[in-house]
Parts: sequence; structure tokens; C-alpha cells
Amino acid sequence: MPNKSLHTFLYGPMKRAVIDWATRINIIQDFGLARMVEGTRSLENTQKIVGTVTRGYISPEYAMGGIFSEKSDVYSFGVLVLEIISSKKNTSFNLYDQQLGLLAYAWNLWNEGRGLDLVDELLGDSYSSSEVMKCMHIGLLCVQDHTTDRPTMADIALMLSSDIYGLKPKRHVFTIENSIYHLESHYENTYSSKNEASITMIEG
Repeated sequence: MPNKSLHTFLYGPMKRAVIDWATRINIIQDFGLARMVEGTRSLENTQKIVGTVTRGYISPEYAMGGIFSEKSDVYSFGVLVLEIISSKKNTSFNLYDQQLGLLAYAWNLWNEGRGLDLVDELLGDSYSSSEVMKCMHIGLLCVQDHTTDRPTMADIALMLSSDIYGLKPKRHVFTIENSIYHLESHYENTYSSKNEASITMIEG
């Protein structure tokens, strides 16, 4: 991009303050509209793996089964929205004391009524609480595990331009969270053999 990528500004310590909330919500609305237009062209076009279909933005169904659709785009968009609000990367965020990735962390905050805690601290109080909560709600709807639970891009465009948010986002059962510690703590059993060597078994 002529003025460098969005990531350059979101995650650059000296540049995050440059993109105020008005700029961030404008990016969310422009990006959402662009994805809606692309998504309505054809399924063949939607199935081309480009853009945000990279590590951190990949939907569960594509990661696990190679299934890609417009709803995979929706998932990627949802991740982007949560990153724009927080200035945190989905691929590197990990709340160590709770072993949560960005998506699960955002859902927990929203579910506990503390959604505004996700906002980038450099924004101070210079943001609209209602707009943040709307965008957070939409982002969480987009990153739900099952494709049938996610809105379409047309639905998202409608939600962004109105006060209709849709249903309550469901808790993430499967998320690509960068949280290997979470998996290990639940499914790893270590046994000692006769020669006292440690054998690790991971159960499905």
C-alpha cells in the first residue's frame, strides 16, 4: 500500500496514536464493504486463497479440513476487527495467566460486560463506547466456530450502518489461539517407564 500496511500503524509503538478511533472505524466500514462486494461476485472468486487467509486469520474449517467459502472471509474479517480495536496481533497475543489467545480473551471481556477493556490504551477516552461495543459484537459474531453461526458480509454491512447487531456470539469451543499451554494442561498425561524415562501421551 502507498502509505504502508495497516499492520505498520496498528503495531508500531510510535504510529499507533496516529490512527485515532474515527480512522479505525472508517477502516472497518470500508474493509467490510469491500469484502461484501467481492463476496457477491462468484463462489469461484471467493475460493481463491488471498489476503487475510494467512496465519492468525484462518478459519477453523479451512485449518482443519481445507474447506473455504465466503464465511472463511467473514472469519478473517472478524479477527481484523478485533485487532483494529485492540492493536494486538492474533498471532502473538497470549494472556499467560489465563492461557487465552486474543479471540477467547475478547469473548470473555464481552461476556463479562468489560468489552471496553479491549480498546487500545493509547486511544485514552477518545472513542465512542457504543461504536466500540458494536464493532466488538460484530467481530465476535464473525469468528464463531461454525460457519452457520457467522453472518454474511451483507449482514455485516447492515449491522455496521445500523443498531442491529444480530444474535449473541457463542463461546469459542475451537479457536486457533496460539495457546499450546492450554492444550497441554488439559490433555497431556506423563507416565514414567521402568527406566524412569518420561513418556508423554496426548489423548484426542
